[in-house]
Order: sequence, then C-alpha cells, then structure tokens
Amino acid sequence: MRKNLDENIKRQLEKKMTHFIKYFPVRIRNVGEDAILNRQLMWDFKDGKGEATEQVAQMTADYLKEEFGESVTDILLVTIPASTQAKNETRYKSFCNRVSELTGIANGYDHIKVAEDRLAVHEQRRSKRISTAAVLEFDGDFFKGKKIVCWDDCVTTGISYSTFANKLEEMGGNVLQGVFLGRTSYRYNK
Repeated sequence: MRKNLDENIKRQLEKKMTHFIKYFPVRIRNVGEDAILNRQLMWDFKDGKGEATEQVAQMTADYLKEEFGESVTDILLVTIPASTQAKNETRYKSFCNRVSELTGIANGYDHIKVAEDRLAVHEQRRSKRISTAAVLEFDGDFFKGKKIVCWDDCVTTGISYSTFANKLEEMGGNVLQGVFLGRTSYRYNK
C-alpha cells in the first residue's frame, strides 16, 4: 500500500470491508474447484446472468439483514459504478432492485450515472491509454445525510472503493462500510 495515501482515503480503508468469496484471476492457475466456481460466479454476475444475480443478491441481502437488522431500511445501497454505463446497467440495475426487495434497503442505483466510458481496471494493463477515474454524474443532494453501504463486485487494494466512498462523504453522506462479492487473491490455499 502506498505510504503517502490521502488521510481521507486512509480513513475509508479503516472502515469495515466485507467480501463473500475469494476471487483468483485466470493467471493464478493451480487452484481448486472451489476457486474455479467462485471465478465463474464473478464472471456470470459481471455478465448480468440472472441466476448469478439472484445468488449474489441473496448473499448480500442475508449479510445486510444480519449486519443491520431492522435498521437496514434506514440505509442506502450504492454500487460503485462499472467502467461503462452499459456494463453498469447490466451488473447493477436488477441486482440493486432485488437487494432492495429482499431487505427494504433504499436503492441508490438511479442517483449515479457513468457519463463517460473508461477502460476497466484489468483492461488498463494492456492499453497505452490509462484512465484512473470514470467520469461520473452524481445526484449530489440525494446523498446528503444518508447512511450508505457501498457495494462492488471485487476489491483488490480498496483504493477505488475508498476514493468513491470519500466522494459520497464530500456530498454529505455517511459511508458505513464496503461490501464486495469477492476479494482478489493470488495465493491459493485449500
């Protein structure tokens, strides 16, 4: 981790971050069947496949209900946008609706838009064009005074999550924690 991280980013990284599975990139080859199944779940979710979306929505809902109990209805679910508006809609629109149906959590999906497409993080390694931030449009007033849970499909270092959470807090929101389908892992231990 970088030594000179902004204090606001450090503060976000100190908050609770929960993940459901370990995600092993394809270049990590000697993994077991469990890791292969988790990898497929991640890919299917990212592709918006209905069964994966439902499975991940159920996992998320179960976690949120256990973590927050009845107060889950006082919280806003905000997904960290994908690299393009099309990918964002494929991944998160029905997911957010379903988690909201299952828990009563408020749905923040419609209050952030991807205004300009960028390369996904994994695509940046193969390109000469590097884009470190998506151009996002926020309904800024909407987040003021809200208790927020940020959700993303995968976390590696937490910097993207922390930067995004910090932006929501600059608009007056209170980010409680980050929740992720997977955490990138590079060493497989059964």
